[in-house]
Amino acid sequence: QVQLLESGGGLVQPGESLKLSCAASGSIFSILRVGWYRQAPGKQRESVAVITSGGSRDYADSVKGRFTISRDNVKNMVYLQMTNLKPEDTAVYYCNGYHVNRARDYWGQGTQVTVSA
Repeated sequence: QVQLLESGGGLVQPGESLKLSCAASGSIFSILRVGWYRQAPGKQRESVAVITSGGSRDYADSVKGRFTISRDNVKNMVYLQMTNLKPEDTAVYYCNGYHVNRARDYWGQGTQVTVSA
């Protein structure tokens, strides 16, 4: 079983930066594909950034060049460094872990990010 707990959300102004963290429990963390998803009010949840167990990264077009995902398999942590934040980045951000072989998703509770002047 894997449990995920996000932290680091908050209220920032446009152009500012924020770093989200996700702490994972469980011994299988290192083999999971992990990522960050977000859901804005009235919209579907969307993928923001993912990183595989091998370190390959993929980003949504809307955040390329602004967001960076990283992971620490020793500490069982996933991070999302967000820079040059825009009002359209406002959403609840969720940490996700995906076990490829089991085709199973694990989700955190989410953390609110609000970008507003």
